[in-house]
Amino acid sequence: MRYLTIAISVLTLASCGAPTPDDAAGVGFDNYQGYAADRAELAGSIVPGAAISDEKVITGPIELTESAMTLPDATQDNANTPRKTANPDNPTISDEQDFSSVSGRESIASDRDRIAAQRKAYQVIQPTALPTRSGSAGPSIVEFALATSNQVGQSLYKRSSLSSRSRFDRNCAKYASSDLAQAAFLKSGGPKRDRSGLDPDGDGFACYWNPAPFRQAVRNQ
Repeated sequence: MRYLTIAISVLTLASCGAPTPDDAAGVGFDNYQGYAADRAELAGSIVPGAAISDEKVITGPIELTESAMTLPDATQDNANTPRKTANPDNPTISDEQDFSSVSGRESIASDRDRIAAQRKAYQVIQPTALPTRSGSAGPSIVEFALATSNQVGQSLYKRSSLSSRSRFDRNCAKYASSDLAQAAFLKSGGPKRDRSGLDPDGDGFACYWNPAPFRQAVRNQ
């Protein structure tokens, strides 16, 4: 009796189990073998110009409707970007490029008159001499640079032994640039005299001023 009960239980469990899935089954067909057979049969039955079914092959010529054959108008502007044109009759080009619009208001005679008016208004301005510097402007650092040939630090003028480094730094700090310091140095008696101690080495150049850029500019001309 006990063995009979066990056998019944085993049969009951076997009947409740899920069927083993087909490893060859795929999406859209029961198994791969069946899909391959159907595909081979379909490929062998296709004949050019013959219809397989109403759903798979179109045997007649394709007819396009008017809406399908109409392409978008490339000349239409975006709704948010209005076209700027001066010719409402032909919105694809501007009024200045439309021959019909230009020919309506211009002619060969009008072109001839306009060219004649432009030639009459044309003026040739002759070059004039450069203005001369007045004596009240003071010495020119450019003229001084071109009139010298010594290098920076090459002493040409005697200087007092009282000229100290601290005095040099203090007085040079009063000028925004070395060009301004050199102009003031020349105006106050330089290069022979150095009342403010701007040129302690006696080369004629105050506060690190260098005549080389002015000399080079003349040589490059």
